[in-house]
Amino acid sequence: MTEKPLISGIVAEFNPLHLGHRYLMEQAKRSSPGGVAVVMSGNFVQRGEPSAFYKWPRALAALRCGADLVLELPVSFSVAGAERFAFGAVSVLNALGCVDRLVFGSESGDVETLSLIAEALLSRRFEGEVKSRLTFGVPFAAARQAAAAELLGAPATLLKEPNNVLGIEYCKALLRTGSSMRPRTVQRIGSPHDAPSFAPETRIASASQIRQRLLQNESFSPYVPEEVVPIFQRELEAGRAPASLLPVETAILARLRSMSREELSQLPDISEGLENRIYSSIRTSISLEQLIFSIKSKRYSHARIRRILLSAFLGLNQRELPKTPAYLRILAFNETGREMLRTIKHTASLPIVTNAGDFALLGNDAKAMFETECRATDLYSLCTPEKGPSGLEMTCAYWERKDFFGNSN
Repeated sequence: MTEKPLISGIVAEFNPLHLGHRYLMEQAKRSSPGGVAVVMSGNFVQRGEPSAFYKWPRALAALRCGADLVLELPVSFSVAGAERFAFGAVSVLNALGCVDRLVFGSESGDVETLSLIAEALLSRRFEGEVKSRLTFGVPFAAARQAAAAELLGAPATLLKEPNNVLGIEYCKALLRTGSSMRPRTVQRIGSPHDAPSFAPETRIASASQIRQRLLQNESFSPYVPEEVVPIFQRELEAGRAPASLLPVETAILARLRSMSREELSQLPDISEGLENRIYSSIRTSISLEQLIFSIKSKRYSHARIRRILLSAFLGLNQRELPKTPAYLRILAFNETGREMLRTIKHTASLPIVTNAGDFALLGNDAKAMFETECRATDLYSLCTPEKGPSGLEMTCAYWERKDFFGNSN
């Protein structure tokens, strides 16, 4: 019997895809003769913001740089904290039924230690240590760090780096789901996450640095793979990028001002009476920046607040959040991806969706998840310099279908 070629999975936002992302995919590709499957955030990302580019051109960019199959991470997971984000993405890869390993970047490059930390963070002792510190008003990140130091000693310092933290969450998700995928990490090179300056020795800038250049209408091409420059340039020239919350700032403020305390309390990631702080702050704040500054404290990070405010705008409710993805949404594939799909049709544990019309054949949970995705994309189309129409999830009208299905040239 012929052994199945190894397939690797990657989780990404590609916001936007840069040289470091291409390096990660190249490393995964070298030992993945069966192909590379990427689970990518859709039009909104974990920072609590719209992605700089629509998901379709970002998926096409991924094909140009080493991905063979690109799947969408549903929005209720893509705009969540690291734990839910990682769990949703790993659940999608698990559901493919044929991915052998999960490849991710980290500052440490030490998968054994990251896995060890993941096991410790899932222990009851760790949970108890964190809770005891939270009762004294210690911020969650600091409570987690102190509890990890108590259990692990020196390795706990890895929790201070953002990509290490996300890698640990991937390892936790693998353990929680009983996944057969093996973790592998590639050491991050270039500028640190959210660094204010570039790394001239590698020319690898962080995604946040590139987004800032896009928003300031500065040159970005030296910092992204040359294969994707025409894709991103086309989007910029068409007025479809860069997206930001600025065009919908008043709409977000209006949405928040119209919500009751009870409605605010049902937003994802609300706890400890945070809805009261938001309710009071929204009545005096006249900009998102002022609102976030008013809400922020040692206990609540900027990123968490942005995600909560974005969730209000998108109409997400923690009572209705799905526990796991309900389908496998295909955004793009090349010829190798087509071969992967032939396998996945026999191994997948969730319905595979390529066309929007496929949702009509699915169950209520899948339909509800897709309706949320449609609403999110309709709102995203208001975040771009040239506002777009509703209904893009149903038509993908701006882009040539042949670019995304079986043709990456």
